[in-house]
Amino acid sequence: MRRKIWLIGILVFFGVRSAPAQQIGKYVPVQAGSEVDHALTEINAATDAAQKLALIDKFAAGPGNEGDNPILANGLYVDYYIALKNYDKAFEYGDKLFAVDPDNFQNAMNMIRAASEKGDSERLVAYAEKTGGILKRYKEAPAPAGTDASQWERQKSQVLENNKDSIIYIQQVVYNGAIQAKDTGKRAGYLTRFAQAFPDSPYANQALGVAATSYLQAQNTPKMLEVANGLLAKDPNNVGMLLLLSDYYCDKADQLAKAETYAKKAISVLGVASKPEGVADDQWDRQKNLQKGLALSSLGQVNIEKKDNAQAVENLKAAAPLLKADDGSYGRNQYRLGYALLNLKRTAEAKDAFTQAASVNGPYKSLALDKLKASGGPATARRKSP
Repeated sequence: MRRKIWLIGILVFFGVRSAPAQQIGKYVPVQAGSEVDHALTEINAATDAAQKLALIDKFAAGPGNEGDNPILANGLYVDYYIALKNYDKAFEYGDKLFAVDPDNFQNAMNMIRAASEKGDSERLVAYAEKTGGILKRYKEAPAPAGTDASQWERQKSQVLENNKDSIIYIQQVVYNGAIQAKDTGKRAGYLTRFAQAFPDSPYANQALGVAATSYLQAQNTPKMLEVANGLLAKDPNNVGMLLLLSDYYCDKADQLAKAETYAKKAISVLGVASKPEGVADDQWDRQKNLQKGLALSSLGQVNIEKKDNAQAVENLKAAAPLLKADDGSYGRNQYRLGYALLNLKRTAEAKDAFTQAASVNGPYKSLALDKLKASGGPATARRKSP
């Protein structure tokens, strides 16, 4: 009768053979019928938690302390404490396991799981960085002596393919954990570190986009610009970053050309963009309309800075209906429109635009009310569609 040991990375066999097809890290062979084999079998059969721990302790102090067997012993402790949700002890033994086997991918996955279940974002991202390093070193590892290089590359490709689901799981867990950080500065840092650890992840660009916005919210402008410009270098048609930078630069006299270029490019990209798979038609339309409205509003502000108020009015009026779904963006746009109209001496229209800006909640509400107060009060007409 064949026996199965429920410990990933441990294989009982007769004689010596190659490592399992999905192993990343040191391979520890266990000879069937050996003292180690008997100990592991007894540990796995134990159902009482106290008894299991006593058996693990006994193993760790005996055969589990010889050669590469501490890898097995520490792995047993990790599995034991994760099952009990004693995450601090799991981290303790996981770190001990990394000390003897730094490239143990299974341990990395276990540590990420433990950090996620505990809600420890700092550890989650730190272990993600360690995991990224493990995968990078494995991909770049040269063929062992006596192994054909092409065969070695095929073997590595197969191992990575076998671990594909686990790698995706890790990326999803870490990305979700990082994005949920309430502190905007920490969230930005976590997401940036995640993207650096997994540059080829389908979540990497998305993480950098959220990181750039979070840095802006945290008022860390240098980091926002660093991340946003870095993402645009990787993905020149990234609408989110084009809009973020056009918005940031649109009221800076020495950066108006850059703001205009980014805003116009965003509109151009949106014009040919395909709906992402799984996104409903109406949702996609709302997203494109909002993004186009933001680009037009940035162009309007650029026009104001250039003292081309007539063109500003044209762009801002075009943006208004596209931005109505977002109070903050709509209020800012209507405030800008009112400002441009005042510059053109079109006082009644300006008053109406300021009234619309004051009709929605957002940072421009009070500014618009101040303008209306200075002009004798709000327009008598109800808010209308520009």
